[in-house]
Amino acid sequence: MTRMNELIEILNKATAAYENNAEIMSDFEYDRLYDELLTLEAGSGVVLENSPTQKVGYQVISNLKKVRHDTPLLSLDKTKEIAKLESFLTDHDGILSWKLDGLTIVLKYENGMLAQALTRGNGQIGEDVTHNAKFFRNIPREIDFKGNLAVRGEAVISFTEFERINNAMEGEKYKNPRNLCAGTIRQLNSRISASRKVDYFAFAILDGPNFINKNESLKFLEIQGFAMADYDLVNTQNVADAVKRFKQSVDKMDYATDGLVLTYDDVGYSVSLGSTSKFPRDSLAFKWADQLAKTHLLGIDWNTSRTGLINPIAIFEPVDIEGSTVQRASLHNLSIAESLELGIGDEISVYKANMIIPQIAENFTKSGFGGHPITCPVCTHPTHIQDEKGVKTLHCSNVACTARVARSIVHYVGRDGANIEGLSEKTIEKFIQLGFLVNFSDIYKLEGFEEQIKGLEGFGERSFTNLVAAIEKSKTMELANFIYALGIDNVGLSSAKALCLHFNHDFAVIRNAMPEDIVEIDGFGSIMADSIHNYFSNPQNAQIVDNTLNHITISVAARQSHNPAIAGKTFVITGDLEHFANRKALTDHIEGLGGKVAGSVSKKTDYLINNDTQSSSSKNKKAQDLGVPIINEQDFLNL
Repeated sequence: MTRMNELIEILNKATAAYENNAEIMSDFEYDRLYDELLTLEAGSGVVLENSPTQKVGYQVISNLKKVRHDTPLLSLDKTKEIAKLESFLTDHDGILSWKLDGLTIVLKYENGMLAQALTRGNGQIGEDVTHNAKFFRNIPREIDFKGNLAVRGEAVISFTEFERINNAMEGEKYKNPRNLCAGTIRQLNSRISASRKVDYFAFAILDGPNFINKNESLKFLEIQGFAMADYDLVNTQNVADAVKRFKQSVDKMDYATDGLVLTYDDVGYSVSLGSTSKFPRDSLAFKWADQLAKTHLLGIDWNTSRTGLINPIAIFEPVDIEGSTVQRASLHNLSIAESLELGIGDEISVYKANMIIPQIAENFTKSGFGGHPITCPVCTHPTHIQDEKGVKTLHCSNVACTARVARSIVHYVGRDGANIEGLSEKTIEKFIQLGFLVNFSDIYKLEGFEEQIKGLEGFGERSFTNLVAAIEKSKTMELANFIYALGIDNVGLSSAKALCLHFNHDFAVIRNAMPEDIVEIDGFGSIMADSIHNYFSNPQNAQIVDNTLNHITISVAARQSHNPAIAGKTFVITGDLEHFANRKALTDHIEGLGGKVAGSVSKKTDYLINNDTQSSSSKNKKAQDLGVPIINEQDFLNL
């Protein structure tokens, strides 16, 4: 009983962290402890009320509207044995498909139009994310079926998109596509979701037309325009071969998958089986048997990021896993490093999560965590620990840390910032070492080091001239790009634009704004408001900003181009466009004139732009109900 209580506390804490897009242990470790708890419960005949084996998920805690599901969304029992799949099927046909690692979403259609989108939540109660689901790239806006239809599927973000977003992010980056997808879909501001490429794959009908076989229902969904993950019809004779085919395709997938799902094809038989308190009896998840490799820990590297976050990275003797040599694995945060009790020389096992991302599975020796560095590995200034929701992270306290400075300058010169070509990260690091750069305001003094720079390897007259020209070009900058370039935590380019729009492009007002003023901006929460206020309140930051402003000019083109008919107005865009290339082009045009673009029609909407002004779309209907004018592109241009 003591061990059961220990396991329940550990697993519930891990689940809570995971549901909040954080991790305090690996999936491998979680599964191992979960299986241990199942064994203890089976052996003792005792199952405690708060056991994770009796819960479908964790309670949702965001500000999104909570909605009870019409049909409980249960999780799946799992196996790693093909023999279990064969015994599961017996003499029945089944459907074997990918188990995509994203966020389960139920889409509800009424009279052929998307009416609601709900997350799985805890299986009983989900969150309403309709405002974001409308921006999924591949869901049908309208379907031929006019009755009520509820579809269960998985929302995912590809590895390609994951890399693109992470490379452009400020602050701590997302660990995997699943966390990025969950964070994107649960955003309160649909503009953020619209800027990220979320895909949706349907895999079951929860409510709608009746079919004898699930295979027929999947074909129906395809006809309606839904994207489907690959699936095979299988039986006991060919399911093993089907599993093999799927596994051979994993490395070609651009989406994360943690295995397969097997379900009976016969709908009537499936319904007759019912479910346990946690699992449906008609489906089974097959998880890939992780290829484990034993090795020894050589050390832990601590990598300081632009925001001062110091990430631990395990370094171990090279091992071959899933066809490639691996010798490094991110430990993500201090909590995970501590829980693994890692010591130099420990024997560990390593695997690839989803057959892609290197992770430490287990520490056999557990000689004890040697502790975190008390000084930054780059600048030697003291470190400090932050504890948020039970997840501990390590940070450098020195805002002038070389690593932080280098990465902040890299961010400043980026395309969405000052857009200065010719200043690579390696060049910036070299300039910092030589004393040419202390912070990004010093970029505008580089011309004074002409002879020293020309004498550097890889530089010459032409390189220096091009660099000076690029710097000169950057001296005129839009205010939103400048604010983004400052590298304020949690403030991306779209947030910077919203900030400028709210405060009428007055930088003096922005830098003196209080959190309670900033939080009034649609989509801005207290964390972002505090981040902006704290940045400008810091005397060191304020000095750097002032020094930079001595060299650059903030463009007033945006303010001069404001159109009284557009400025301050809120627009919603729907349907196909003719004059503008796409919605982003129209959005940029509206914002350039001082207007705002929202994702859904509300009382705050001033105009709905739809070239089909007479359509029976849900946006048109809502606009009509609220008295919001519906205009086409030409009407907008006439404004």
